[in-house]
Amino acid sequence: MTEPIRVLIADDNPRFRHGLRALLRSATETEVAGEASTGEEAITLADRLQPDVVLMDIKMPDLNGVEATRRIMASSPHIGVLMLTMVEDDDAVFAAMRAGARGYLVKGALKAEVLRAIRAVSSGEAIFSPSIARRLIDYFSVPRSVSSDQLFPELTVREREILRLIAEHLTNPEIAARLSLSPKTVRNVASSIFNKLQVTDRAEAIVRARDAGLGRSSGT
Repeated sequence: MTEPIRVLIADDNPRFRHGLRALLRSATETEVAGEASTGEEAITLADRLQPDVVLMDIKMPDLNGVEATRRIMASSPHIGVLMLTMVEDDDAVFAAMRAGARGYLVKGALKAEVLRAIRAVSSGEAIFSPSIARRLIDYFSVPRSVSSDQLFPELTVREREILRLIAEHLTNPEIAARLSLSPKTVRNVASSIFNKLQVTDRAEAIVRARDAGLGRSSGT
């Protein structure tokens, strides 16, 4: 007999966790590895328990599910994260995918659909609920452009401007000269950018920025 799929439930709603726990225990192929009610707890338990799959909500206390997923993937990329949430807008879906989630289901999915998704994610497949799959198809089938102010909405206009120049590999003194700012101001703004993007250094910030399309105007 194959070993059951070990699942960590990460959701701040006790009643919803109870329902998922009952579902997982009713299936012979799955077992509950643990339960987390916050994003930080999900990271801690994922590292300690090493489940096969994490069922992750997006809106949770102290740390949202997308960032929790990103950190889990950084330390344990073999764990499959399946988003199970009420949030189904495009930004949330793509943020979860960029963080490393392998699947995305909307709460209210049929029990059989949840179990099928857990099986798929545990075997390395990507899976989405029908409504999310249709949104992805619609999104990619329609040409669209993203204005610069829609990228990294957590940043101010000045921070996005400096991030764009960082992505073009300009140094702080060069940025200061370009924008008629003092080097100290540029250093302070860059530090704020790194904190908001939760990156550790300039190189990581450049990767994030260029992945989003910044810093490519020169064709590099």
